[in-house]
Amino acid sequence: MKDLQRILDGIHPLKKEYLKQAKLRLDSLTKPRESLGKLESIAQKYAAIKEDLNPSINRKVIFTFAGDHGVVEEGVSAFPKGVTVQMVLNMLAGGAAVNVLARHVGAKVVVVDIGVDHDFEPAEGLVINKIDHGAKNLSTGPAMTRDEALRSIKVGVELADESAKKGVDIIGTGEMGIGNTTPSSAILSVLSGLSAREVTGRGTGIDDKTLRKKVDVIERGIRLNRPDPQDPIDVLAKVGGFEIGGIAGLIIGGAFHRIPVVVDGFISTAGAMIAVALWPTIAEYLFYSHLSSEAGHKRMLERLGHEPILNLGMRLGEGTGAAMAISVIEAAVKVMTEMATFESAGVDKDL
Repeated sequence: MKDLQRILDGIHPLKKEYLKQAKLRLDSLTKPRESLGKLESIAQKYAAIKEDLNPSINRKVIFTFAGDHGVVEEGVSAFPKGVTVQMVLNMLAGGAAVNVLARHVGAKVVVVDIGVDHDFEPAEGLVINKIDHGAKNLSTGPAMTRDEALRSIKVGVELADESAKKGVDIIGTGEMGIGNTTPSSAILSVLSGLSAREVTGRGTGIDDKTLRKKVDVIERGIRLNRPDPQDPIDVLAKVGGFEIGGIAGLIIGGAFHRIPVVVDGFISTAGAMIAVALWPTIAEYLFYSHLSSEAGHKRMLERLGHEPILNLGMRLGEGTGAAMAISVIEAAVKVMTEMATFESAGVDKDL
């Protein structure tokens, strides 16, 4: 925990001078002031995170964390646990939605086996850093130990460290894990104080009967484990998942290295909630890609006090929303750095 606290202590608020100078640059461009709306605030924030008034986005990486969940034994998902393995293999073959969208925006996809119940052979685009062969069933006991929770966060922090060394300009989060909307809903319920019924959705497309069972499983897990909402590590350990911890760590490490992190959907935002609960300043370094149609995601974003960049009715995960939002962020940055100013274009706006 001392190492984690040292990293958190190194994350400082964005410098107002960069926010101010970036806005002055945007206001000098050949357009009515603030006429590009969110694109301008996105560019301003990106420049402040990077502490660079002429930034560029060249190296883009989406980390898709994969892990299994013992809670699937309770029948909370429309798909069996084995689909996690199959989808990881599909991603490694380049055939998943995140691969298609990442190729479209010029981003690399890295799949991180942080807790899949399968032993993969080494492969291009795969990082094997397994904590265990899946989190435990949160409805019958803690999903993991506190040490395992800290180790999952460490995996994400170390990936951010490596990204910084490689000169990565922007990071997207993603995940793959059958059953992982259940721990994500549990995390939201604990940290927000909202009931499981208010924040739990259909995940893989479950019917009404299964949804009621899912809510009951979450309520039972919270009652049994009694996670402490004032201790985010305890919440992660009691009712979370390894991929959620990995995402939290990636977000923490990205903020430490001033690498903008684009948070994907519902499960990724659960990781962001853990990270921000640990160190609120981290919120300044995050872009939220889109509003998932999964019940509870809007509640997460409201609690975090942020609006998403996109609203496309998506709820797939994997990093698909992050990929789309990276394209928008890159466009915003190019507006700031490539567009002519009134002075350089010889336009007299006072005529």
